[in-house]
Amino acid sequence: MRWETGEGLLGLDDPAEWDAAFERGEDRLGTAVIGLAFHCPLEEASPRIVRMTGLPHGLQRTNAFVAAGHAARLNGRLTPELFAALRAEGLGGVAEHPIRDTLTFVPFRDLPPWFKRRWVYLTVRDKLEYWWLRSVDAIDEGRRILRGCRHR
Repeated sequence: MRWETGEGLLGLDDPAEWDAAFERGEDRLGTAVIGLAFHCPLEEASPRIVRMTGLPHGLQRTNAFVAAGHAARLNGRLTPELFAALRAEGLGGVAEHPIRDTLTFVPFRDLPPWFKRRWVYLTVRDKLEYWWLRSVDAIDEGRRILRGCRHR
């Protein structure tokens, strides 16, 4: 691993190496935690991902949430701590896509209550938005057709 350049960090599979880099204050911990999400068991990667979500540095926090989304996608589940970190961040910020990944890849029956409510809310909202856009398209198409009839 080259911490100075970031080379190889997405392949990181040693939590102890990440821990040592965290203690040294390395700059590319966010990239490395994504590597842990890819290559380590969820129980080993989770505490490190959660630790990164609490850091003030924007890019590192963003990468931690990206790692949480990858963990959900790869494992079909998350730890209670990762669920809590995603819930604390909420929709509309850096956790938007990881939350949606969680809702997509973790079975509904395995979601905590907040996530189940988010799933229902987002499913209904997305369906209503779809119907709204379809009706707007139909109205626009009708107007276009009527304008074409007037000009004949």
